[in-house]
Amino acid sequence: MHPITLSDNWSIKALDEFQHGIYPRDDAGWIPATVPGHWQQIPALEHHAGKVVYRCRFTLDDRNTAQPYTRTWLRVNGAFYWSQPYLNGIDLGRHEGYFIPYEHEITDWVQADNTLLIEVECPDEHDKFGKRMITGIFSHWDCLDPLSNPGGLWLPVELHRSGPIRLQAARCHTETFDNRFAQLRYYADLASSASGPVVLRWTIAPRTFAGPVQTFEQRRMLRSGQQTISGLLKLHAPRLWWTHDLGDPDLYTMTLDILYEGVVSDSASFAYGVRRFELRNWIPHLNGVRFLVKGNNYPPGDMRIATMTPERCEHDFRLVRDCHMNLLRIHAHVDHPAFYDAADANGVLLWQDMPLQWLYRTTVLFEARRQAKAMVQTLYNHPSVVIWCMHNEAIFVTDTADETIATRLRTYNTTFGFSWNRDVMDTQLAHVAQREDPRRPVVRSSGEFEIPKLRTGTDAHAYFGWYDAYGTLRDAEVMRKRFTGNLRFITEFGAQSFPNLESCHKFMPAEIEQIDFKHLVERHGFQGDIMGKWIAWRKATSLADLIDMSQDYQIFINRFYVDRLRYHKYRPTGGIVPFLFLDPYPAILWSLVDYWRVPKRSYYALRMAFSPQYVFTLFEPRVYRIAEPIELPLYASNDAQHAVDDLQLLARLRAPDGSLIARLDHTFDLEADCFTKEVDRLRLTPTQPGRYALELELTGGAEEIRQIYEIEVE
Repeated sequence: MHPITLSDNWSIKALDEFQHGIYPRDDAGWIPATVPGHWQQIPALEHHAGKVVYRCRFTLDDRNTAQPYTRTWLRVNGAFYWSQPYLNGIDLGRHEGYFIPYEHEITDWVQADNTLLIEVECPDEHDKFGKRMITGIFSHWDCLDPLSNPGGLWLPVELHRSGPIRLQAARCHTETFDNRFAQLRYYADLASSASGPVVLRWTIAPRTFAGPVQTFEQRRMLRSGQQTISGLLKLHAPRLWWTHDLGDPDLYTMTLDILYEGVVSDSASFAYGVRRFELRNWIPHLNGVRFLVKGNNYPPGDMRIATMTPERCEHDFRLVRDCHMNLLRIHAHVDHPAFYDAADANGVLLWQDMPLQWLYRTTVLFEARRQAKAMVQTLYNHPSVVIWCMHNEAIFVTDTADETIATRLRTYNTTFGFSWNRDVMDTQLAHVAQREDPRRPVVRSSGEFEIPKLRTGTDAHAYFGWYDAYGTLRDAEVMRKRFTGNLRFITEFGAQSFPNLESCHKFMPAEIEQIDFKHLVERHGFQGDIMGKWIAWRKATSLADLIDMSQDYQIFINRFYVDRLRYHKYRPTGGIVPFLFLDPYPAILWSLVDYWRVPKRSYYALRMAFSPQYVFTLFEPRVYRIAEPIELPLYASNDAQHAVDDLQLLARLRAPDGSLIARLDHTFDLEADCFTKEVDRLRLTPTQPGRYALELELTGGAEEIRQIYEIEVE
């Protein structure tokens, strides 16, 4: 039986204190509410944080309900953050965790006419160094709308009917496969009010391609109560799930029916992909095929995450795919269920973070362990999810714009010294995730630098050229040459930029003289003092000029990192993941795409830098002297799984006045998924001050590459 979604007749009341489910029956003080949604979407509660109670009055007519649907269940799919439902005065128990669905049997208490009350609490986190709620970026982030509180019933509330055996969840993974068979292991979580024999009937139907439907039946003995049963299925002639750049993301629809006394007692269906993902020394392999990860960090598609729809998610994935990205890091949160379905369908890998961001109090450990297990179980079936990460930057941070010496020293201490969050809590959470799912790689915490002879590190974050805590781009070059272990998989780098002009007009004045930059700092994420260290944005004569200056620098920074990481492809780099893909609210952030889904110029620049066939140069990012020889090696890379022949490279070197100094034409081939190689070299010996330009053009590949490198001489 399909669930009944309780979408009508909701109302809400803000509270100072909960009343344990006892509220007046009249309508005084109640205002209409939309579920799913966030209470701050209601004008009267726009700035509310803390406690509310939701009320829903519904009827349930059993006259047309056939046997064996004799049990009724209330399911709350998502509530920020604590919630406690009461049905017709019966307390169903308190729940914690915004992304964890939960359900209660209400067979004995549901009536023809019912009143459901759900007390929900989501306070603001005021102690940023000892947070309590496991909400990740929704409570503490430099890309967070500071006036936003995510509280509310953000996913549907449903009624489910079942027979004596309720199928609460079904999970499946691929153990082995070849061209003939795939062996699948399944787990079924059951709540049974009966004991005796049952039949588990699996139906596996192609979802994205034409093919035969395969059915399997297994007989099992059940006892009364909660239990998990498992077994094996042998899928014939499996079609594999691939990323969009390696093949087709083929999916099956898997349906499990629980038959008791010959009748279906309950059933569940989900999309499933047959695949195997591995990180071999941080080099990714999908179904045994080596490839380079090129991706980005994905925030919530909207800080009001309940407003995300399948259509909005699909639009985001079109932008992802068009930018040659094959992975998104779900940055310190669990996203909307529609997002994971869209990732599966679009063939985009997901690096899944726990909703843990910076520092938490020690008392959160037990709950964090419980939620780590729940996260793995909730997202288990999605082939797109390939990596679990237990924490983002388990270091001392309250505000990334605070670059005082005292703050930096405390941050360094937790980065390179002992951190309870990283060394105790995250280590335990990694064990929980690995025990629950031994087939996906688990990263203890994101942003752990490799320290030779001390620790191996994990993925690295590199904000050289933005934060003083990291240093300049010359410092980045030192790290690249001396500490190459930190190049294995970089999951954050970038610089802020303003959105395009038409989008800026939606949340700031058109005239630059009228813009309140202090307001942009306080409300819209702008790190003006930090940006001012790298570009003279305060000298901009117009908003359009400011936009161009900031986007130019963002393009420069992103290309600086991408070029060097592509140079180190597989030696040792396995992943290139900048920060950030889009704005989750109107803001000035590190994004490539703004809140209204308008791509910045930096989006198109990164699209070119992520092209399967790419050509670039490397030289030190500094000002050169007259007569100082400058080597300009020309490198090419091919990420496609097929060889590319007859690529044409045209390189032009121009003086500050635009005159042509040198020209180079070169035709060459690239092997499939090859290491980056040097295809030619130029040398510049400048004779005058000014800005020299190296123009590179590559044709014959998947996309035409045209870019200019500027060399400053004084």
